[in-house]
Amino acid sequence: MSFTLQEEAAGTVLRDGGRTAPIESVLAAHGATHVRLRVWVDPAAGSSGDLATALALARRAQAVGLGVVLTLHYSDTWADNENQTPPAAWAGLDAAGLAAAVEEHTRAVVSAFADQGTPADVVSIGNEVDHGMLWPVGSVSGGDWSGFARLVRAGLRGLAEASGPPPSSMVHLAGGGDAVRAAAFADRLRDEGVLPDVWGLSYYPFWHGSLDDLGRTVSALAAASGTDVLVVETAHPWTLQDADGTGNIVATRDQLPDGDRFPPTPEGQVAWYEELRRVLTAVPDGRALGFMVWEPGWGSAVEAAPGAGNQHDNLTLFDRDGRGLPALAALRPPADAV
Repeated sequence: MSFTLQEEAAGTVLRDGGRTAPIESVLAAHGATHVRLRVWVDPAAGSSGDLATALALARRAQAVGLGVVLTLHYSDTWADNENQTPPAAWAGLDAAGLAAAVEEHTRAVVSAFADQGTPADVVSIGNEVDHGMLWPVGSVSGGDWSGFARLVRAGLRGLAEASGPPPSSMVHLAGGGDAVRAAAFADRLRDEGVLPDVWGLSYYPFWHGSLDDLGRTVSALAAASGTDVLVVETAHPWTLQDADGTGNIVATRDQLPDGDRFPPTPEGQVAWYEELRRVLTAVPDGRALGFMVWEPGWGSAVEAAPGAGNQHDNLTLFDRDGRGLPALAALRPPADAV
C-alpha cells in the first residue's frame, strides 16, 4: 500500500459497505493480517518509496492491528527482475563497498521501524532478484553467484544487527509460475550457503501462467528448501476498461490463462481469488503462508512515474468510485485460523 499517501493527496476516497474508511481499516476489516511496504535508498522527491512514507504507513497499519512486510529495493527507484540499478550514492563501489552499504542500509532502515514501535515481521533482501541485485557486481547472469550471495549475506547481517525483535528474512523471486527455475534458484543459493527464512514469489497470471502453475511452483520451492513460501505480489483484473488512457497491462481476456473460468469482471475476480486460496491451502505441509495483493488501492489518480500513467488501474480491490469490490472477502483468514 505504498501509493496510499499519494492517492489520498490526489483526493482518492475509499468506501466499504457505504462507509468512508482509510485503506488499512478496510483491509483489516476484511481479515488481512499484514501490509507490504517498499523502501528505496534515495528516491526522487514525491515518490512512493521513501522511508518517511513507509514509516507513516507502518504506524497506520499497526493502529488497526496489521503487521508489516518490508521490501528493501537497494535502488533509488524500482528494482525488479529486469532492473537492479545501484543507488547513485553507491556508484563506483566495489564488491566489499557494496556489501558494507547493504549491511548498513538494512540495519538503519529495519531499526527505524523497530525504534518507532512498528517492527517489521518479514524483511525482503532485495526485490525480484531472479538475476541477482545491484548489477553488475551482484548479477548472476554470467553464472557466478558469489557476488550476489555476498550481498544477501550482508543484508542478513544488517537484519541481525538492527534494533528490535529480529524479523524473518525473505528472498523474493518474480517467476511464480516456473517451478523448475524457482527450485533451481533455491538450490543454487543454498550452495552458496544462503537460505532465507521465507521465500517470496510474485505471481501474476497474465505473466506467469495458470493457478496450477503457481501451485506447482510453491510446492517445488518449499520442497527444495524446506522453507515456507509467501506470494508477496499478485493481482487479477475486475474489468478491461482503462481509466487513464495510458493502456493497461491486461487489456484482453486471452491474456488470462484461466480467463474462461475467471473472466475480468468483479465476479470473476473474486472467484479467482477463492481458487488462489484453495491452491495455496493445498500446498503440502502447510508451507504456503498466504498471499498479498499488489497495491489494491492504487487507482488512476497516481502515476507509476511521471508521464507513465497507471497500467494497473483495473487490478485493484476497489472500483472507479472507490467502492470496495467483492474480492475483498478473499482476505479473510483460513478457516482453521478463525
